Amino acid sequence: MKKKAKTTISENKLSKQGLRNIFDAFSKLKVLIIGDVMIDSYFFGGVTRISPEAPVPVISIKKKETRLGGAANVALNVQAMGASPILCSVIGADNQGELFLDLLRDQKLSQKGILKSRTRITTTKTRVIGNNHQMMRVDEEVETDISKQETTQLILRISTLIKHDQIDVIIFEDYDKGLITPKLIQQVIKIAKQKRIPTIVDPKKKNFMHYKGVDIFKPNLKELKEGLKIDFNHLKPKELHKVTSEFRDEQKISNLLITLAEHGVYINNEEKQVMIPAHLRKIADVSGAGDTVVSVAALCLALNLSPTLTATLANLAGGLVCESVGVVPVNKKQLLHEALNTSIAV
Repeated sequence: MKKKAKTTISENKLSKQGLRNIFDAFSKLKVLIIGDVMIDSYFFGGVTRISPEAPVPVISIKKKETRLGGAANVALNVQAMGASPILCSVIGADNQGELFLDLLRDQKLSQKGILKSRTRITTTKTRVIGNNHQMMRVDEEVETDISKQETTQLILRISTLIKHDQIDVIIFEDYDKGLITPKLIQQVIKIAKQKRIPTIVDPKKKNFMHYKGVDIFKPNLKELKEGLKIDFNHLKPKELHKVTSEFRDEQKISNLLITLAEHGVYINNEEKQVMIPAHLRKIADVSGAGDTVVSVAALCLALNLSPTLTATLANLAGGLVCESVGVVPVNKKQLLHEALNTSIAV
Protein backbone atom coordinates (compact mmCIF):
# COMPACT_ATOMS: atom_id res chain seq x y z
CA MET A 1 0.00 0.00 0.00
CA LYS A 2 1.19 3.48 -0.79
CA LYS A 3 0.48 5.45 2.36
CA LYS A 4 -2.10 5.64 5.09
CA ALA A 5 -5.18 7.72 4.45
CA LYS A 6 -5.13 11.35 5.47
CA THR A 7 -7.76 13.02 7.64
CA THR A 8 -10.27 15.06 5.70
CA ILE A 9 -10.03 18.78 6.43
CA SER A 10 -13.43 20.37 6.99
CA GLU A 11 -14.21 23.62 5.23
CA ASN A 12 -16.23 24.63 8.29
CA LYS A 13 -13.19 24.69 10.61
CA LEU A 14 -10.54 26.33 8.49
CA SER A 15 -8.50 29.14 10.02
CA LYS A 16 -6.52 31.52 7.86
CA GLN A 17 -3.35 29.85 9.07
CA GLY A 18 -4.87 26.48 8.21
CA LEU A 19 -5.47 27.74 4.68
CA ARG A 20 -1.86 28.93 4.44
CA ASN A 21 -0.73 25.50 5.63
CA ILE A 22 -2.70 23.87 2.83
CA PHE A 23 -1.00 26.07 0.23
CA ASP A 24 2.37 25.22 1.77
CA ALA A 25 1.50 21.52 1.61
CA PHE A 26 0.91 21.76 -2.15
CA SER A 27 4.67 22.12 -2.59
CA LYS A 28 5.26 18.63 -1.20
CA LEU A 29 3.06 16.85 -3.75
CA LYS A 30 4.00 14.88 -6.88
CA VAL A 31 1.40 14.84 -9.64
CA LEU A 32 1.28 12.42 -12.58
CA ILE A 33 -0.45 13.99 -15.60
CA ILE A 34 -1.55 11.68 -18.42
CA GLY A 35 -2.89 13.34 -21.52
CA ASP A 36 -2.65 14.82 -24.97
CA VAL A 37 0.09 17.44 -25.27
CA MET A 38 0.53 20.09 -27.93
CA ILE A 39 2.39 23.21 -28.93
CA ASP A 40 0.47 26.48 -28.99
CA SER A 41 2.07 28.69 -31.61
CA TYR A 42 1.18 32.37 -31.98
CA PHE A 43 1.76 34.94 -34.74
CA PHE A 44 1.07 38.48 -33.54
CA GLY A 45 0.79 41.41 -35.93
CA GLY A 46 -1.21 44.22 -37.38
CA VAL A 47 -3.65 44.49 -40.27
CA THR A 48 -3.62 47.59 -42.47
CA ARG A 49 -4.86 46.36 -45.84
CA ILE A 50 -6.68 43.69 -47.82
CA SER A 51 -4.72 41.35 -50.08
CA PRO A 52 -4.91 42.11 -53.83
CA GLU A 53 -4.83 38.33 -54.45
CA ALA A 54 -8.00 37.48 -52.49
CA PRO A 55 -10.48 39.26 -50.17
CA VAL A 56 -8.48 38.44 -47.04
CA PRO A 57 -6.56 40.66 -44.60
CA VAL A 58 -2.78 40.94 -44.83
CA ILE A 59 -1.11 40.58 -41.43
CA SER A 60 2.31 42.09 -40.86
CA ILE A 61 3.90 39.80 -38.26
CA LYS A 62 5.55 41.62 -35.34
CA LYS A 63 6.14 38.75 -32.90
CA LYS A 64 6.09 34.95 -32.76
CA GLU A 65 5.65 32.77 -29.66
CA THR A 66 5.52 29.06 -28.90
CA ARG A 67 4.02 27.76 -25.68
CA LEU A 68 3.24 24.44 -24.05
CA GLY A 69 -0.37 23.44 -24.54
CA GLY A 70 -2.89 20.72 -23.77
CA ALA A 71 -1.93 18.51 -20.84
CA ALA A 72 1.39 20.38 -20.68
CA ASN A 73 -0.56 23.47 -19.61
CA VAL A 74 -1.94 21.42 -16.71
CA ALA A 75 1.67 20.63 -15.77
CA LEU A 76 2.45 24.38 -15.80
CA ASN A 77 -0.50 25.06 -13.48
CA VAL A 78 0.56 22.29 -11.09
CA GLN A 79 4.09 23.68 -11.13
CA ALA A 80 2.80 27.22 -10.51
CA MET A 81 1.10 25.96 -7.34
CA GLY A 82 4.46 24.69 -6.10
CA ALA A 83 3.90 20.97 -6.72
CA SER A 84 6.06 18.67 -8.87
CA PRO A 85 4.35 17.55 -12.11
CA ILE A 86 5.40 14.56 -14.21
CA LEU A 87 3.88 14.61 -17.68
CA CYS A 88 3.12 11.35 -19.53
CA SER A 89 2.34 11.60 -23.23
CA VAL A 90 3.38 10.73 -26.79
CA ILE A 91 4.87 13.22 -29.25
CA GLY A 92 6.06 12.82 -32.82
CA ALA A 93 9.66 12.06 -33.77
CA ASP A 94 9.73 15.35 -35.68
CA ASN A 95 11.03 18.91 -35.45
CA GLN A 96 7.98 20.01 -33.49
CA GLY A 97 8.59 17.17 -31.05
CA GLU A 98 12.12 18.46 -30.44
CA LEU A 99 10.69 21.93 -29.95
CA PHE A 100 8.23 20.52 -27.42
CA LEU A 101 11.09 18.94 -25.45
CA ASP A 102 12.97 22.26 -25.57
CA LEU A 103 9.91 24.01 -24.14
CA LEU A 104 9.77 21.43 -21.33
CA ARG A 105 13.44 22.08 -20.55
CA ASP A 106 12.87 25.83 -20.57
CA GLN A 107 10.13 25.40 -17.97
CA LYS A 108 12.22 22.91 -15.93
CA LEU A 109 9.61 20.20 -16.45
CA SER A 110 10.50 16.50 -16.46
CA GLN A 111 10.73 14.64 -19.78
CA LYS A 112 10.84 11.14 -18.33
CA GLY A 113 7.19 10.41 -19.08
CA ILE A 114 7.38 11.47 -22.74
CA LEU A 115 7.53 8.85 -25.52
CA LYS A 116 8.26 9.49 -29.20
CA SER A 117 6.25 7.98 -32.03
CA ARG A 118 7.39 7.57 -35.63
CA THR A 119 3.81 7.16 -36.84
CA ARG A 120 2.41 10.40 -35.41
CA ILE A 121 3.14 14.11 -35.59
CA THR A 122 3.39 16.47 -32.65
CA THR A 123 0.10 18.33 -32.30
CA THR A 124 0.56 22.04 -33.06
CA LYS A 125 -2.09 24.74 -33.04
CA THR A 126 -1.06 27.98 -34.72
CA ARG A 127 -3.10 31.09 -33.98
CA VAL A 128 -2.82 34.24 -36.08
CA ILE A 129 -3.59 37.34 -34.01
CA GLY A 130 -4.17 40.56 -35.94
CA ASN A 131 -4.97 43.87 -34.20
CA ASN A 132 -5.46 41.97 -30.91
CA HIS A 133 -8.08 39.62 -32.42
CA GLN A 134 -7.67 35.98 -33.39
CA MET A 135 -8.17 35.82 -37.14
CA MET A 136 -7.29 32.21 -37.91
CA ARG A 137 -6.19 28.95 -36.31
CA VAL A 138 -4.29 26.24 -38.18
CA ASP A 139 -4.20 22.76 -36.60
CA GLU A 140 -1.58 20.10 -37.35
CA GLU A 141 -2.56 16.87 -35.63
CA VAL A 142 -3.41 13.18 -35.76
CA GLU A 143 -6.57 12.26 -33.86
CA THR A 144 -6.55 8.48 -34.24
CA ASP A 145 -5.69 6.37 -31.19
CA ILE A 146 -2.07 5.56 -30.50
CA SER A 147 -1.11 2.02 -31.49
CA LYS A 148 -1.51 -1.01 -29.20
CA GLN A 149 2.27 -1.16 -28.89
CA GLU A 150 2.49 2.51 -27.91
CA THR A 151 -0.33 2.03 -25.41
CA THR A 152 1.54 -0.88 -23.82
CA GLN A 153 4.77 1.15 -23.71
CA LEU A 154 2.99 4.10 -22.11
CA ILE A 155 1.29 1.94 -19.48
CA LEU A 156 4.67 0.42 -18.62
CA ARG A 157 6.21 3.89 -18.32
CA ILE A 158 3.34 5.07 -16.10
CA SER A 159 3.60 1.97 -13.91
CA THR A 160 7.35 2.56 -13.48
CA LEU A 161 6.84 6.20 -12.55
CA ILE A 162 4.17 5.30 -10.01
CA LYS A 163 6.48 2.69 -8.50
CA HIS A 164 9.54 4.91 -8.18
CA ASP A 165 8.25 8.48 -7.77
CA GLN A 166 5.72 8.23 -4.92
CA ILE A 167 2.90 9.86 -6.87
CA ASP A 168 0.24 11.62 -4.77
CA VAL A 169 -2.48 12.07 -7.41
CA ILE A 170 -3.08 11.18 -11.07
CA ILE A 171 -4.73 13.52 -13.58
CA PHE A 172 -6.24 12.30 -16.85
CA GLU A 173 -6.25 15.30 -19.21
CA ASP A 174 -8.18 14.09 -22.25
CA TYR A 175 -8.33 16.22 -25.41
CA ASP A 176 -9.61 13.44 -27.71
CA LYS A 177 -6.32 13.40 -29.66
CA GLY A 178 -5.79 9.66 -29.30
CA LEU A 179 -3.35 9.28 -26.42
CA ILE A 180 -5.89 8.13 -23.85
CA THR A 181 -7.53 4.83 -24.80
CA PRO A 182 -10.02 2.65 -22.88
CA LYS A 183 -7.26 0.10 -22.18
CA LEU A 184 -4.95 2.76 -20.78
CA ILE A 185 -7.73 4.18 -18.59
CA GLN A 186 -8.64 0.76 -17.21
CA GLN A 187 -5.06 -0.25 -16.45
CA VAL A 188 -4.05 3.05 -14.84
CA ILE A 189 -7.15 3.21 -12.63
CA LYS A 190 -6.48 -0.39 -11.56
CA ILE A 191 -2.88 0.47 -10.60
CA ALA A 192 -4.01 3.65 -8.86
CA LYS A 193 -6.53 1.79 -6.71
CA GLN A 194 -3.93 -0.82 -5.77
CA LYS A 195 -1.55 1.96 -4.68
CA ARG A 196 -4.34 4.05 -3.11
CA ILE A 197 -3.56 6.99 -5.37
CA PRO A 198 -6.57 9.26 -6.06
CA THR A 199 -7.54 10.00 -9.66
CA ILE A 200 -9.18 12.99 -11.34
CA VAL A 201 -10.38 13.35 -14.93
CA ASP A 202 -10.86 16.30 -17.27
CA PRO A 203 -12.83 14.42 -19.95
CA LYS A 204 -13.80 14.82 -23.57
CA LYS A 205 -16.51 13.11 -25.61
CA LYS A 206 -14.80 9.96 -26.96
CA ASN A 207 -13.85 8.33 -23.63
CA PHE A 208 -16.56 9.97 -21.54
CA MET A 209 -18.11 6.71 -20.32
CA HIS A 210 -14.84 4.85 -19.71
CA TYR A 211 -13.67 6.51 -16.48
CA LYS A 212 -15.50 4.29 -14.02
CA GLY A 213 -14.37 4.46 -10.41
CA VAL A 214 -12.39 7.72 -10.45
CA ASP A 215 -12.40 10.05 -7.45
CA ILE A 216 -13.26 13.29 -9.29
CA PHE A 217 -14.80 13.60 -12.74
CA LYS A 218 -14.67 17.19 -14.00
CA PRO A 219 -16.52 17.99 -17.23
CA ASN A 220 -17.84 21.39 -18.17
CA LEU A 221 -21.55 21.68 -18.90
CA LYS A 222 -21.17 21.27 -22.66
CA GLU A 223 -19.01 18.15 -22.23
CA LEU A 224 -21.52 16.68 -19.77
CA LYS A 225 -24.43 17.11 -22.16
CA GLU A 226 -22.45 15.80 -25.13
CA GLY A 227 -21.07 12.86 -23.16
CA LEU A 228 -24.50 11.82 -21.88
CA LYS A 229 -26.19 12.66 -25.21
CA ILE A 230 -28.99 14.49 -23.43
CA ASP A 231 -30.09 18.06 -22.89
CA PHE A 232 -31.40 19.42 -19.60
CA ASN A 233 -31.89 22.72 -17.80
CA HIS A 234 -28.91 23.09 -15.47
CA LEU A 235 -30.53 26.15 -13.87
CA LYS A 236 -33.23 23.90 -12.36
CA PRO A 237 -31.63 22.33 -9.24
CA LYS A 238 -33.83 19.20 -9.24
CA GLU A 239 -33.09 18.48 -12.90
CA LEU A 240 -29.34 19.02 -12.43
CA HIS A 241 -29.32 16.83 -9.32
CA LYS A 242 -31.21 13.99 -11.02
CA VAL A 243 -28.99 13.87 -14.11
CA THR A 244 -25.69 14.14 -12.24
CA SER A 245 -26.61 11.73 -9.44
CA GLU A 246 -27.71 9.01 -11.88
CA PHE A 247 -24.51 9.39 -13.88
CA ARG A 248 -22.29 9.42 -10.77
CA ASP A 249 -23.95 6.29 -9.37
CA GLU A 250 -23.78 4.43 -12.69
CA GLN A 251 -20.09 5.25 -13.16
CA LYS A 252 -19.18 4.70 -9.49
CA ILE A 253 -17.58 8.16 -9.36
CA SER A 254 -16.91 9.55 -5.90
CA ASN A 255 -17.29 13.23 -6.83
CA LEU A 256 -18.76 14.86 -9.91
CA LEU A 257 -17.40 18.41 -10.32
CA ILE A 258 -19.05 20.39 -13.12
CA THR A 259 -17.84 23.81 -14.25
CA LEU A 260 -20.73 26.07 -15.26
CA ALA A 261 -18.89 29.12 -16.68
CA GLU A 262 -20.45 32.31 -15.27
CA HIS A 263 -22.63 30.23 -12.92
CA GLY A 264 -19.65 28.79 -11.03
CA VAL A 265 -19.19 25.11 -10.22
CA TYR A 266 -21.42 22.29 -8.99
CA ILE A 267 -20.24 19.41 -6.82
CA ASN A 268 -22.23 16.18 -6.45
CA ASN A 269 -21.29 13.27 -4.18
CA GLU A 270 -23.10 10.81 -1.92
CA GLU A 271 -23.22 13.24 1.01
CA LYS A 272 -24.15 16.54 -0.61
CA GLN A 273 -24.81 18.55 -3.72
CA VAL A 274 -23.48 22.10 -3.63
CA MET A 275 -23.62 24.98 -6.12
CA ILE A 276 -20.69 27.38 -5.67
CA PRO A 277 -21.30 30.66 -7.52
CA ALA A 278 -18.65 32.34 -9.63
CA HIS A 279 -17.06 35.54 -8.36
CA LEU A 280 -17.71 38.74 -10.26
CA ARG A 281 -14.75 39.34 -12.57
CA LYS A 282 -13.70 41.21 -15.67
CA ILE A 283 -13.35 38.26 -18.05
CA ALA A 284 -10.62 38.68 -20.66
CA ASP A 285 -10.20 35.11 -21.94
CA VAL A 286 -11.63 31.76 -20.80
CA SER A 287 -8.90 29.75 -22.58
CA GLY A 288 -7.15 27.34 -20.23
CA ALA A 289 -9.53 27.85 -17.31
CA GLY A 290 -10.47 24.16 -17.28
CA ASP A 291 -6.79 23.20 -17.06
CA THR A 292 -6.43 25.42 -14.00
CA VAL A 293 -9.56 24.05 -12.34
CA VAL A 294 -8.47 20.41 -12.70
CA SER A 295 -4.92 21.23 -11.52
CA VAL A 296 -6.01 22.90 -8.29
CA ALA A 297 -8.73 20.30 -7.67
CA ALA A 298 -6.13 17.53 -8.07
CA LEU A 299 -3.85 19.07 -5.46
CA CYS A 300 -6.77 19.40 -3.06
CA LEU A 301 -7.72 15.79 -3.74
CA ALA A 302 -4.17 14.66 -2.95
CA LEU A 303 -4.43 16.37 0.44
CA ASN A 304 -7.86 14.79 0.99
CA LEU A 305 -9.54 18.15 1.46
CA SER A 306 -13.32 18.21 1.65
CA PRO A 307 -15.18 18.24 -1.69
CA THR A 308 -16.68 21.67 -0.96
CA LEU A 309 -13.32 23.22 -0.16
CA THR A 310 -11.81 21.54 -3.22
CA ALA A 311 -14.52 22.94 -5.49
CA THR A 312 -14.28 26.39 -3.89
CA LEU A 313 -10.52 26.72 -4.42
CA ALA A 314 -10.71 25.30 -7.95
CA ASN A 315 -13.53 27.71 -8.78
CA LEU A 316 -11.48 30.67 -7.52
CA ALA A 317 -8.45 29.56 -9.53
CA GLY A 318 -10.40 29.09 -12.75
CA GLY A 319 -11.89 32.55 -12.43
CA LEU A 320 -8.51 34.18 -11.80
CA VAL A 321 -6.91 32.95 -15.04
CA CYS A 322 -9.90 34.24 -17.01
CA GLU A 323 -8.80 37.78 -16.14
CA SER A 324 -5.67 37.35 -18.28
CA VAL A 325 -5.45 37.26 -22.07
CA GLY A 326 -4.24 33.94 -23.47
CA VAL A 327 -3.54 30.66 -21.72
CA VAL A 328 -1.67 31.39 -18.49
CA PRO A 329 -1.05 29.30 -15.34
CA VAL A 330 -2.62 30.32 -12.06
CA ASN A 331 -0.80 32.71 -9.72
CA LYS A 332 -0.44 30.93 -6.37
CA LYS A 333 0.03 34.08 -4.27
CA GLN A 334 -2.96 35.75 -5.85
CA LEU A 335 -5.10 32.64 -5.35
CA LEU A 336 -4.12 32.42 -1.67
CA HIS A 337 -4.92 36.12 -1.21
CA GLU A 338 -8.40 35.62 -2.68
CA ALA A 339 -9.01 32.47 -0.68
CA LEU A 340 -8.05 34.25 2.56
CA ASN A 341 -10.72 36.83 1.84
CA THR A 342 -13.58 34.41 1.23
CA SER A 343 -16.01 32.81 3.65
CA ILE A 344 -13.94 29.60 3.83
CA ALA A 345 -11.31 31.35 5.98
CA VAL A 346 -12.27 32.29 9.53
